[in-house]
Amino acid sequence: MESEGTDDYETLISTTDADLLKRSWRNEKAAPEILQFQSSLVQRSREQIQLMEETVEELVANDEDPLTVSLYQMDIDRTLFLLRSYLRTRLQKIEKFMFHIQKTEDLWARLSRQEQKFAKQSIEDLKTHLEQSVLSKLPDRYQSHLKQSVISEEADMVPEPKLDAFVICRTRKFLGSLPVDDSGEENPLDMYAGDIYALRYKSIKPLIESGQLDLV
Repeated sequence: MESEGTDDYETLISTTDADLLKRSWRNEKAAPEILQFQSSLVQRSREQIQLMEETVEELVANDEDPLTVSLYQMDIDRTLFLLRSYLRTRLQKIEKFMFHIQKTEDLWARLSRQEQKFAKQSIEDLKTHLEQSVLSKLPDRYQSHLKQSVISEEADMVPEPKLDAFVICRTRKFLGSLPVDDSGEENPLDMYAGDIYALRYKSIKPLIESGQLDLV
């Protein structure tokens, strides 16, 4: 019975780049932290958009059925929306958590080269703005852009993503009974294909990173 449910759900999951892009977009929007940049998928999506645009130009030049042209254009618009929203969401996270991302090696490695360049420039711009507008006018002990004062042991002015926030997730396949660390305790949870759960992000983070769970 379980395998039948798994097969039914798997038939609903397409492996086309359009669906992979949609999954990456949903996961990125729902995750409190920045996820691994999908470099190959983004590159393929850009190439597909260019190919579809060239196809539309050919169809228009050959006076093809307007409905056919419209369908191609809808595919282009949908893919463009997903791609732009995916990239924009990541930039918004970088702007919000730039200092935390920069000092966390694992998070920094998740960025693309262009995103790393954007993060470095954003950090420099913000530091310059704070120093010129606020920090330079404060006593020396309060002039750090990372700490409230020199006596602070940690960078208490650096915002960090809330990994203990609850997220909605769905299993992609039958995972069996897994020890989900929630509220400080490990509780076994039977996770079936297609089921939806509300769990703390940090308790399912490895399952999301391995592609066994999708955020919704």
